[in-house]
Amino acid sequence: MNDYNVHQTNNSETEETPEQAQQEREKEREKEMQDDEEELRKLLLPNVHDLPLTPPSAIDFNFVAYFAPDFLKPGHDQYVYRHANGLCVIGLAPTHVAFKDEGGITAVDFNVGKSDRSGFKVTGKRKKNAQHFESNTAICKVCTNNDSYIVRCCVKGSLLEVNNRLIKQPGLLNSSVRITEWLRS
Repeated sequence: MNDYNVHQTNNSETEETPEQAQQEREKEREKEMQDDEEELRKLLLPNVHDLPLTPPSAIDFNFVAYFAPDFLKPGHDQYVYRHANGLCVIGLAPTHVAFKDEGGITAVDFNVGKSDRSGFKVTGKRKKNAQHFESNTAICKVCTNNDSYIVRCCVKGSLLEVNNRLIKQPGLLNSSVRITEWLRS
């Protein structure tokens, strides 16, 4: 016998039929789909042990916090909470010097510049009558027993509304729940 006959194999055993190839492709697709489903399940249903003990607050979840230090007047720092839709909430940072004065904040006056910021109303979908501000525009004046401080806009944009409760209850700024009080009113 020659070597050619010994190494020759039966072609019918090694060749796949079209049906077998189709079945193999279907098995591969099915395995890929199972892997994708498992990955999606891990994303949608996280492990309970990986979750925090307390869920994040609505402010932490929906807003990005920025700190705006004032380099010209040290201690006149502010914060900006920015929502994904572009809305910004501006306030005094906990490091602001107004909180360090004895007695805390005693008055808030929105009558700065050429107009009273608390006396206008924004209407409609396009926010008609909104006041357009630059980053250095004064929004209000915050008074303590000893001094008064100007609160600036910090960002370029339009003023949609002010918290009128601060006029009657300026002590709200002294509380540690500044942003949640604003969002509830």
